[in-house]
Amino acid sequence: MAKFNFNNKTWISAFIIIAFLFGVVCRLYWVSWAGEFSEMKFDDIVMINTNDGYAFAEGARDIIAGFHQPNDLSYVDHSMSKFTAFVAKILPFSFENIILYMSVVLSSLLVIPLILISKEFKAIPAGIIASFTSVIANSYYNRTMAGYYDTDMLNIVLPCFVLWGLIRASLKEKPCIVAPLFVLISLWWYPSSFTLNLALLGAFFLYTLVFQRKVLANYQNLVLFLVSLINIAIFIKFIAILVLYFVFKKGLSFKKSAIIGGVVFVIFAILGGLNSVFFNLQFYILRDLSEIKTTNYIFFNVNQTIQESGIIDYDYFMDRISSEAALFFLSVLGYILLCFKNRAFLLSLPILGLGFLALKAGLRFTIYAVPIMGLGLGYFLYFIVKSFKFKDGLNIVISFILAILCSIPAILHIKEYKSPTVFFAPEVEVLNNLKNIANREDYALAWWDYGYPIRYYSDVKTLIDGGKHLGNQNFPVSFALFKDEVSSANMARLIVEYTEKQYKEKFPNILDQILKDYNLKDADDLLLSLSFRDFTLPKKTRDVYYYLPKRMSNIFDTVILFSNLDLKTGKSKNKPFFNTSYAVSGSADGILLNNGVILSPDLKTLKLADQSFNIKTFYEVENKDGKFSKNVTHLNKDGFLSLILVKDDGAFIILDDEALKSSYVQLFYLENYDEKLFEPVILTPLAKVYKLKI
Repeated sequence: MAKFNFNNKTWISAFIIIAFLFGVVCRLYWVSWAGEFSEMKFDDIVMINTNDGYAFAEGARDIIAGFHQPNDLSYVDHSMSKFTAFVAKILPFSFENIILYMSVVLSSLLVIPLILISKEFKAIPAGIIASFTSVIANSYYNRTMAGYYDTDMLNIVLPCFVLWGLIRASLKEKPCIVAPLFVLISLWWYPSSFTLNLALLGAFFLYTLVFQRKVLANYQNLVLFLVSLINIAIFIKFIAILVLYFVFKKGLSFKKSAIIGGVVFVIFAILGGLNSVFFNLQFYILRDLSEIKTTNYIFFNVNQTIQESGIIDYDYFMDRISSEAALFFLSVLGYILLCFKNRAFLLSLPILGLGFLALKAGLRFTIYAVPIMGLGLGYFLYFIVKSFKFKDGLNIVISFILAILCSIPAILHIKEYKSPTVFFAPEVEVLNNLKNIANREDYALAWWDYGYPIRYYSDVKTLIDGGKHLGNQNFPVSFALFKDEVSSANMARLIVEYTEKQYKEKFPNILDQILKDYNLKDADDLLLSLSFRDFTLPKKTRDVYYYLPKRMSNIFDTVILFSNLDLKTGKSKNKPFFNTSYAVSGSADGILLNNGVILSPDLKTLKLADQSFNIKTFYEVENKDGKFSKNVTHLNKDGFLSLILVKDDGAFIILDDEALKSSYVQLFYLENYDEKLFEPVILTPLAKVYKLKI
């Protein structure tokens, strides 16, 4: 009987294709599910489900169009936007379908380096199991599913190719060009991968000193790798790598190689090779940037409010990496075993370490541990099966069976993970209509969560977005949404005009420049001045539109944090009360809300945590047949809280006087707008747009 060689290119290619198709098919489930809801489709195509995706989509759209507005923050220079525009030009698919399905294809490429790494260790079954379990593991799937149009689709794939290149180089003990070339691609695709790639370089250096200190090729490979990290144009690095590679292949003494390495390192250091490491260490590990300072003022830091930057618990951590706690523990055992049997796998420690960093720096990092732990799981099971000494063919069959069985928790997660699109169709209709009303030089004032989608659908400028949201940048927008209409309108006009002025005059700080121009002593004087109607505003150069979505009510208490603070100390002031809830049940005793509040049957009092509060004013609002109606009942002038019932969806908004007076509440929920300041432009139950008149 003929013996199969499962390590040859044909079989390896077959295994890769099977695992790749598995990853693709699993990701198509979400498209099938979302496609059943008209709310998740625009122009009959399912929309994407990640906010940041609209930044790259805007950039790609502008590249295809061939123009964009100055200072519009378009991502035309981003690699992903360029790649998308290229794909859109060469493929006969609509732009919307390309950004919907791109992650499905590219993220499933993860199976290639995993199987290639297992081939290096002569453990193909381990690679099969690893590829199946990793390509749909919880955190990897969540950040690479269909519609998740973001750089994450290759952010793990490329480092795994780099790892494969390093492992291959260490095992072959020859100059190898694989790792440096994939580093070039990785840095082009995602510049923030620099720190991880530098860590991989450090790991290879230490590995060489400990295990292969006499292998000249390792030092030469270190030089090639270091060249790929230098902060110069990619084509220059590419040429330099090719030249050095062929020079090293022809044979070069240790002394000459060391001289070249020394020169390369000096160039690397002079061009700021270590700078980004210190920033990432501060932001994610030391969290030194808990306060963002601007001269004498301290603003609220955004990274404490982003879920992906939050610290997570152990159970959730294990589930995100291995989809199941039991599989996680087997993966740990397998990883240790694999490193013991094949010490070159120790080179994966930086990637694994970055994944485990999630315990300190937040869940966004768990994705990095997925493929490494997947290989650990695969190797553990392969080691067990191998002990039975089955024939190679049966080993492969068993590995596929185990791969499917170990993927079941992840498959169940996919079935349950019903992520909605960023916006629903009626909300997109509002933005699309705004596009026909506003000019490209106009601004939409909205919270940063909505910045990218607004720019994509409305083609207007924004003040903040998913990439521009430091505390000092968020402050004026938060202020405009949280404060009364006069203060809000004055701030909106002021910040828009000074933002444009900063682009032209290049002054370092907007707040400092405003204080200087208005001859004010400090920020408190400015904020007080904004509350007066006779505040002298800069000349109007463009229109400003307030975009107020209903969905912001879920985060409005967070929005408030960015402006409800003492700028001199950075300490938050007393937090206004604002809460959105829905009825769970009703009885003769009252109405139970999902936040634990009990409303009395007559809606005159509410009970929260054994405390009763009189309701000051009850508002009943409704959008019916395109018409807005509002009934106001004054209940108790000494009451502490007010209540808004939105009859459209049964939402109860419980809020105090300070939150009630906010521009967001007055304009969106109550449609109480000062006709001298605002003009309603688009009014729908899900989103409202007002034009600033001053």
